[in-house]
Amino acid sequence: MNTLFPIFIKLEQLHLLIVGGGYVGLEKLTAVLANSPQTHVTLVAPEIRNEIRELVALHPAVELIQKVYETTDLENKDLVVVGTNNKTVNSQVQQDCKVRRILVNVADTPDLCDFYLSSVVKKGDLKIAISTNGKSPTFAKRFREVLEEILPESLQETLDNLQRIRNKLKGDFQEKLEKLNEITKAMK
Repeated sequence: MNTLFPIFIKLEQLHLLIVGGGYVGLEKLTAVLANSPQTHVTLVAPEIRNEIRELVALHPAVELIQKVYETTDLENKDLVVVGTNNKTVNSQVQQDCKVRRILVNVADTPDLCDFYLSSVVKKGDLKIAISTNGKSPTFAKRFREVLEEILPESLQETLDNLQRIRNKLKGDFQEKLEKLNEITKAMK
């Protein structure tokens, strides 16, 4: 049973540490910047792929530090994503985060994760996160592709119209909710 609690985080208000400069580090950094391009990210790794350097050139809030991970890298960090090919380093970062009460995601190691990075569908302001409880990121990715294909591009127009209606509604919360439910009933 999936007992995860889904949330959307204002990541641009936090300082994220990514440990790992290989393919997984690139994948995680790309996902972060695609969803929250202003996020303050520090990426630490002894080797950093050229694709990461190219991506960072477009994002001044990202800092690259080419060195081996040290516990001090966690100072002033709010969230950590680990994606190295070294299980010892991955485990050490997770343990260091636990001691400091920093939430951590260790790629491809669900038992070491406090949270999972979801597959995300974006259509304008609509964002849908998909989780398989860490069981199959590949399935989540395929399901995302299906949703992206079937959801119309006109969804943003619908959201904008609903926001205008919501802003014009009078009454208390319950009255507004009932009216919006009535309006959106046609979407079933």
